[in-house]
Amino acid sequence: MDRCIYGCSAVTFFFFSFLLTASALPQNLEPGHHSLNGSGQINSNSVLVALLDSRYTELAELVEKALLLQTLEDAVGRHNITIFAPRNEALERDLDPDFKRFLLQPGNLKSLQTLLLSHIIPNRVGSNQWPEENSGRVKHATLGHDQVLHLSKTKGNGIRLVNSAVITRPDDLTRPDGLIHGIERLLIPRSVQEDFNRRRSLRSISAVLPEGAPEIDPRTNRLKKSAAASVAVPAGSPPVLPIQSAMAPGPSLAPAPAPGPGGPRHHFNGEAQVKDFIHTLLHYGGYNEMADILVNLTSLATEMGRLVSEGYVLTVLAPNDEAMAKLTTDQLSEPGAPEQIVYYHIIPEYQTEESMYNSVRRFGKVKYETLRFPHKVAAKEADGSVKFGSGDRSAYLFDPDIYTDGRISVQGIDGVLFPEEEEETVKKPTSSVKKVVQPRRGKLLEVACRMLGAIGKDSYISKC
Repeated sequence: MDRCIYGCSAVTFFFFSFLLTASALPQNLEPGHHSLNGSGQINSNSVLVALLDSRYTELAELVEKALLLQTLEDAVGRHNITIFAPRNEALERDLDPDFKRFLLQPGNLKSLQTLLLSHIIPNRVGSNQWPEENSGRVKHATLGHDQVLHLSKTKGNGIRLVNSAVITRPDDLTRPDGLIHGIERLLIPRSVQEDFNRRRSLRSISAVLPEGAPEIDPRTNRLKKSAAASVAVPAGSPPVLPIQSAMAPGPSLAPAPAPGPGGPRHHFNGEAQVKDFIHTLLHYGGYNEMADILVNLTSLATEMGRLVSEGYVLTVLAPNDEAMAKLTTDQLSEPGAPEQIVYYHIIPEYQTEESMYNSVRRFGKVKYETLRFPHKVAAKEADGSVKFGSGDRSAYLFDPDIYTDGRISVQGIDGVLFPEEEEETVKKPTSSVKKVVQPRRGKLLEVACRMLGAIGKDSYISKC
């Protein structure tokens, strides 16, 4: 009797455990759809694994750079997906280089994610499910926000289309949780195109290649005369004196008239270019504090515009908002402190992320002149990037080439830089006690004293 009761209890317990386990399984999975294994990781037979190992290497690389792998893993865990993958040539040779550079900039991550998610439909659409020629276009929602794709066939030849792109490889890769169609080109949503056009309008300035500065005689601080010294300097020529000589009066800076084109008609519209790069900082995001200091707290924007109009070139190391928030009240309350901080972040050279990185890779450590004369900012290679300063007061080149127009270059950094503190020499107090110095005896006298002492006659010479 006990054995029967025990056996029945065991069977009942097993039956209820099976029911609970079955009820916990997802009900919307199709037959053969196993995208996630028991540990919550993607199955090796998933369409995402197929994408990463497929011929569409450029698209797979963009997906990784856009940080979308987790989003796509969640999507295939809930339902099938259909991916429209552009061929590699469409992303390498056929794509506008400026547009590709725009997509890969860190500040445009949302635009890149919107672009890629608009190529993915959250359900399975095989080539046999395409609409017929006479049924028109069929609209499908994508994983992108408010983005849709229209599937259709051309009349006469029945070529499959997604929007206006031709399906070159229908059902190229099929897996239990989705499939991939190869398409001829990239599908660009209107919102991403508008973002790119907005950023490109800020860069619609004719770039001027920087030229080397003329030689200055270090003894007289005057320009070295050349054979063409008598020829008039044409408008737009680079300045003939160091940039410190052209700056407005400021702390530790001597005023001097700026050589260059001069007059009301400048060859370079410096004010427009400075306004342009400040607007770019605001649109880029994360550099509002630096823009606020340039415009509202100081008159440096006007000063920089005048320098650019006179033909000078500048590189601005712009700390981001997180770095500026760490500044204390004491560091900003002293008279002229904001100007001094910004002066130390402006290099009177035209440098890009590539040129600075090549310099530190070749020479190890490079020191750049700054507008906070005579202080220099040191740079070296670290962690595959450019590191400015040293110790706690160091910063990495965080957002490269935010703005480059040939005259002004803006490089985003993740810290505020300060000059190295000068070591004060501590003078030791001199003692007032006079020290009696014994006169030095000659070498011959020392030898004579030593000989007389040996024979006991040292009293003959009193100095012994």
